Amino acid sequence: MDDHNKRVIETALLCAQEPLSVADLSRLFVEDITTADIDEALVEIQRAWDDKGMELVHIATGWRFQSRLSMREYLDRLTPEKPPKYSRAVMETLAIIAYRQPVTRGEIEEIRGVAVSSNVMKQLEDRGWVEVIGHKETIGRPGLYATTKQFLDDLSLTNLQSLPMLEDAAPMAAAEHLGQAIIEFDPDATVETVIINEAQEATEDSVNAAVEEVTPESEQSDETKQ
Repeated sequence: MDDHNKRVIETALLCAQEPLSVADLSRLFVEDITTADIDEALVEIQRAWDDKGMELVHIATGWRFQSRLSMREYLDRLTPEKPPKYSRAVMETLAIIAYRQPVTRGEIEEIRGVAVSSNVMKQLEDRGWVEVIGHKETIGRPGLYATTKQFLDDLSLTNLQSLPMLEDAAPMAAAEHLGQAIIEFDPDATVETVIINEAQEATEDSVNAAVEEVTPESEQSDETKQ
């Protein structure tokens, strides 16, 4: 693809308010531009921004430019007031849904060993991170929760397979290239043994940092509501 067409794609991505898919980008051109041509252009644009403060990333719903993790300490100075972080209860519940989906509320409670308050589930649903995708064929037909594409986009993940392997979660948290994509866990969290043992050095900081501008105002642990 010639430089002009690459510049068109680059400009569209920089100006877009939402991620753009290859199909979206193909609509930029009257002439026939193949998917392979656009893919090649995206890789070249990505490479051209290697030494910049912004990067072009491929996420669940398409391609977008975003600031690099190394720029956050500077950008944070523009918005010094930090919103509250997600509670441990919210993060534990999200982690269980992410790694065990689809999962019922009862199954989440069995893993955590404590009742999950409606407030916790409402926060995750309001944030657009989880949704009910069906009902389990058992007594009461409880809803089955799963993560959404919004969840993947907010954490800069392409798909669920991009989630860090649990046994690698702690060392991977130090890898700069994963930056916002890491879900981190509290070592003292009441999560199923496999999750605790394999992700014990983490916290919820990465998820909070990835979406801190939209963190809800009030986030109370469901344990306090028992």
